[in-house]
Amino acid sequence: MSADRGIAGVGVYVDVANLVRNGGYGMRYDVLREFACRGDAEPVRLNAYVTFDATRAEQDAAYRDGQYGFYSLLRDFGYKVIQKNVKWYTDENGNRFGKANADLDLAVDALLQSQSLNRVLLATGDGDFVRVVRALQNKGCRVEIVAFDNISADLRREADMFVSGYLIPDLLATSSSRGGPVWGEIGSRVRGVCYSHTGRGYGFLRVIKTIAPELWKMDSRQEDSPYASVFFHDSQLPEGIHLSGLPSRNLIFEFELATAEGRENGSQATNMQLVGVHRRNSI
Repeated sequence: MSADRGIAGVGVYVDVANLVRNGGYGMRYDVLREFACRGDAEPVRLNAYVTFDATRAEQDAAYRDGQYGFYSLLRDFGYKVIQKNVKWYTDENGNRFGKANADLDLAVDALLQSQSLNRVLLATGDGDFVRVVRALQNKGCRVEIVAFDNISADLRREADMFVSGYLIPDLLATSSSRGGPVWGEIGSRVRGVCYSHTGRGYGFLRVIKTIAPELWKMDSRQEDSPYASVFFHDSQLPEGIHLSGLPSRNLIFEFELATAEGRENGSQATNMQLVGVHRRNSI
C-alpha cells in the first residue's frame, strides 16, 4: 500500500489494442488520467500496452510515423509505453498470421506494482483480467474498469466500479466536440443512460456533468452530485427502441442538450441516438 495514507496512489493500466478494437479509437489519454486521479489522487503508475508491427513499419511509412507519433503523445501525458512486437507465424495450411498479446505483461506489472497503490484503473473489457482484478483486491487495492464495447460481464461484476468510457466527459469525442459548446452546456452533445421511464411518454437520462471524486452520489438533486438529470420525450428516442426495455444502464444515448420547456433551469434531450454495440443489438 502507499506509504502516505492521506493521498491515494493510483495505477492506470491501459490495454490499448482492446480499446481500439472495441469503440475506444480516438480516446483522450489525458482525460483518462484526469478521471483516474480524481480527488487529488497521485498517479504512481501510468502504463499503456501497445502492439507494433515492425514488418509493416518497414513497408508503410504512414503506419510507422503514426504509431511513433501516438507513442510520443502518450509519453507527453506521462504514460510509460510498453511495446509488444507482432510475431508472424505460418499455419499448417501455409497461411501467415501475426500475434501480439500484452495481457501477461499488464497483469504481472499491475500485481508487482500494487504494493504502492491504493486504486487501480484497468482500461480494458477483456474477461481474461478477472483473476487479476481479484488478486489486486486481495492485496487491498480498489479496482475500477473503464471500457467501451464488448465488455466481459464477469469483469464488470468483479470490479469495484465499472464506468463506460462513453459516459466520461470528453474522454471520447462527440459529434459536436470540435468547435461546439463544451460538454454539459446547452447546445452540446453529451452521453447518458435512461434511469427512469414513466410509461407516459417521457423519461429521464443521467449524465456525468464533470469528473469528480464522488461518483457514488447518483441523486442529481444533491448539490455536490457530479450528475445531471435530463428530461426526454419518447418522440426523441431513436427509431426501434423498445419502451419495455427502459430504463436501462446498458443502452447509452448521445444527444443534444436543449433548454427544457416550462422547466426552470432544466434541460431536455433532443436528436437522440444510440452509441456502441447496442446500436446494432437493440433495434
